[in-house]
Amino acid sequence: MMGTDRKIFYDIESLMDEIARSHGPKKEVVLANGCFDILHVGHVRYLSEAAEYGDILVVAINDDESTRRLKGVGRPVIPGDERAEILTALSYVDYVLLFSESTVDGIIRKLRPSVHAKGTDYTEESVPEADTAKESGCRTVITGDPKDHSSRDIIKKMQEE
Repeated sequence: MMGTDRKIFYDIESLMDEIARSHGPKKEVVLANGCFDILHVGHVRYLSEAAEYGDILVVAINDDESTRRLKGVGRPVIPGDERAEILTALSYVDYVLLFSESTVDGIIRKLRPSVHAKGTDYTEESVPEADTAKESGCRTVITGDPKDHSSRDIIKKMQEE
């Protein structure tokens, strides 16, 4: 955990302990994930709709190293701890988990959420973790508005000005 903020976690076991202690076993957990580098309205819409699928929204965010692997040199623009803190400011985000892998397969296997939400840049068939989710009894849903917003486009626009 980070400081006194009980919403940010760095390991899955601590997060699972907190959920069990605070919410009990009968709550529906929704897992959403991404880098969330430069939070924009597309992220907000994705997470807001994802939260509607259950009682607890866990947002797994790629740490700095895995974001760099996925997005390239110069990324992330905003450090992981700050991205996590920004996400916890959204009222419908219950917990944030920073992780270092490229996918959330391991998180799905351990957390066993009821729902795994992905943004509209995916289809249910193209979600990298779809097989793991299915094997874990987790439903995959696509949430948010059309992919009209991206951190990459915001960065590009800022560099052009």
